[in-house]
Amino acid sequence: MVQGFLILLICQLMGEWLMVWFGWPIPGPVAGMLLLLIGLMCYGRVPDGLRLPAEGLVRYLSLLFVPAGVGLMLFAETLAQQWLTILASLLLSTLITLSLTGWLLQAWETRQYKHKE
Repeated sequence: MVQGFLILLICQLMGEWLMVWFGWPIPGPVAGMLLLLIGLMCYGRVPDGLRLPAEGLVRYLSLLFVPAGVGLMLFAETLAQQWLTILASLLLSTLITLSLTGWLLQAWETRQYKHKE
């Protein structure tokens, strides 16, 4: 289990380092998880040493939503004043995300289909 946590922490550290080095506005942990995804895709499967710690972290994932809920209560007045802007940005970002995801899935399936022929 220690090895799995070490892999997760190294990926996060590499993501943080790369984002600082390149100056890109992407959170380091997100970049680290992308690096982990690339590594797992190259490896072809999730090793058991990484699966156990990851499942343990996912089990307690709901605890990460507590600070966000507290933040919503703390900024309730600001949210009430800016609700239309927030709603518009949420709807627009959801539409863009769904469209981009659908387009990427179609492109990936087309590529996979051509690869099999």
